[in-house]
Amino acid sequence: MNSSGESEILIFEDETKFKNYLETNHRPAVLRNANLGPCLDLWKDDKYLQEKLSGHMVRAHVGQNKNLDFRTKNFSYCDIDLGVLVDRARKEMNEEHFFAPDEIYYLRSVSGDGRTPQVSNLSTDYPQISQDFHHPKVFAEEQMFSSVLRISSAGVRIWTHYDVTDNVYCQVVGHKTAVLWPPWQADNLYLQGDKSLVTDIDNPGPEFPLFPTHNRLSVDLQPADVLFIPALWFHNMKAKDFGVAVNVFWKELENKFYDPKDSYGNKDLVPGAKALAMLDNVIKQLKLLPPEYADFYARRCVQKIQDKTYLNE
Repeated sequence: MNSSGESEILIFEDETKFKNYLETNHRPAVLRNANLGPCLDLWKDDKYLQEKLSGHMVRAHVGQNKNLDFRTKNFSYCDIDLGVLVDRARKEMNEEHFFAPDEIYYLRSVSGDGRTPQVSNLSTDYPQISQDFHHPKVFAEEQMFSSVLRISSAGVRIWTHYDVTDNVYCQVVGHKTAVLWPPWQADNLYLQGDKSLVTDIDNPGPEFPLFPTHNRLSVDLQPADVLFIPALWFHNMKAKDFGVAVNVFWKELENKFYDPKDSYGNKDLVPGAKALAMLDNVIKQLKLLPPEYADFYARRCVQKIQDKTYLNE
């Protein structure tokens, strides 16, 4: 535990020990100095990615507020040549821009044109650079769901969210701070779908009194770091400087549990989605009662659900 009340994530220097840990612990961990391939040298070159990726159009987040907010949409989706995006994202000021010279850029790559997203695959989406990247062999290949290229300007913070697939976040260029919360904090994170409504995780404000500013895990990532983020763990990422990373997602469960239309790995598992939909009907029934009666039966419903939880962390 550090002075801010955050617990530090376990860091391994040995890939075998890292893999052994993941086989017995479904908790976050970091592999340091991972062998991610020649990308560690090639991608930090100012011109290499620009030249390799030039001519490939992508849809990126562009704005002036570095704390991206999915609710207010304080950014725009802009179509941009990927080589141009790499060039602009490296700089604090750009003479050529969409809105302002100091605008920021963030890319979470998707397959296709970005309007009808498909599951990302680094090998097929960016064959020019895919051979540069070697992902850690910590899961069986047949379990792999997607591999996602991420590029961000300095200072960009991505909102707190969870995924339903396991995830190894491979930092290739730049440095990031990752903050994570366990799944059992879900009722304190003020969720809207898979995302938290809280944009300032250090000072959430009086409207979010239960938000956990201390009971969380954190780690500073550097090039060649691999962060394992288990399914359902909430995470918030902030780029300290220009960054390039690759996420590789794996399915831990059988395919039948995952929504076949899920392109991002964040649609709720099929049984969970059905349970949440049933709760919507429960709420509808309770609204038919006078307030004091509705409150009574709502509390009984909550008690019934609480009795079924089995993780006491």
